[in-house]
Amino acid sequence: MKKLLILFTLSLILSASAEDKKLVIIAGNRSHPPLMHEFRAGCIILERCLQSVKGLTVELHTNNWVSNEATLEDADAIFIFSDGKKRHPAVQGDNLKTLERLIKKGVSLGCAHYGVEVVPEQAGKQFKAWIGGHYEHEFSVNPMWEPNFNKLPRHPITKGVKPFTARDEWYFNMRFRAGMKGVTPILVAKPSDDVRDGPYVYPKGPYPHIVAASGREEIMMWVVERKAGGRGLGFTGGHNHLNWGNPNYRKVVLNGLVWLAGVDVPNGGVKSSVKEAELYQNLDEKKGLAEVLRKWRESRKKKR
Repeated sequence: MKKLLILFTLSLILSASAEDKKLVIIAGNRSHPPLMHEFRAGCIILERCLQSVKGLTVELHTNNWVSNEATLEDADAIFIFSDGKKRHPAVQGDNLKTLERLIKKGVSLGCAHYGVEVVPEQAGKQFKAWIGGHYEHEFSVNPMWEPNFNKLPRHPITKGVKPFTARDEWYFNMRFRAGMKGVTPILVAKPSDDVRDGPYVYPKGPYPHIVAASGREEIMMWVVERKAGGRGLGFTGGHNHLNWGNPNYRKVVLNGLVWLAGVDVPNGGVKSSVKEAELYQNLDEKKGLAEVLRKWRESRKKKR
């Protein structure tokens, strides 16, 4: 009788896990100075924070792609947090063809920060179809600024998210689909004229078409739902690693990943906590890292 009960329990667990949606997170290669473009450390935080979400299985890969593409065959969603342009994981080797085949099956795709930028001639058409738009060099801009996200739309991704600000390299003026067809803005704010005037991170600007749009609201996070199946998500923040310590910044992305995978976002959004010490774990080995960690440890001692 006890053996039957154990077998029955195991069958329930296996059947439940088989019904879970699968999210594959891909972290890009080492990039930028310490605490910037910490793709691996950021994805580790996101993966840990999603562990408690019912109905979701998360698989993390930290080498710019997956080691075996077979693991993508049963994925419901793929999220890429990485460098972009010619270094984008999506355009290495035959990866673009692989993504195209998966997306035709209804697999969802999300990209963050530099990962929303592609060379238009290389993957612009695909990214507009797959996630709704992309960063385009010298059309889009990448200033360091602190938008005030004080108006949040009614959407599953904004569940439990309160208005917030965060200083980051927030890209805007994306190359969206014509007429913004099917694109739903999530994070929207109005850059000041000083932000529009620059400097941008690169090239420093200002660009006349950005300055001329004075007073216009800009989109820093958006989603699409494809008619043929699957979803798309773009998030332009993610440059400054310490922003993952901001609960609302973190929650809107966690909610977005849950939504991307096709799982119902919990009431109140994904609950998570990140301690300051966790933000300094799993950082890439980069020049200057030892000094960053030394200063952080000294600041902790002073707080005690």
